[in-house]
Amino acid sequence: MTLNLFLKVFLALAMAGTVITLICGLFNMFKEGQQAGVRSNKMMRLRIFFQAMAILIFSFLLFLKAK
Repeated sequence: MTLNLFLKVFLALAMAGTVITLICGLFNMFKEGQQAGVRSNKMMRLRIFFQAMAILIFSFLLFLKAK
């Protein structure tokens, strides 16, 4: 498995993780109660992590392509 393919797979996983956590976080926003708010906040922080990972991997792939 080449590095390029490996990074593309991780990029797809990071993007899927971003979408899934975004949807779960949005659904938790509509629920009532303090626990739902805490869970929604955690989901949105996890979304930011996945988003940052996707951006880093994408940037690294662009860097490798330019070489």
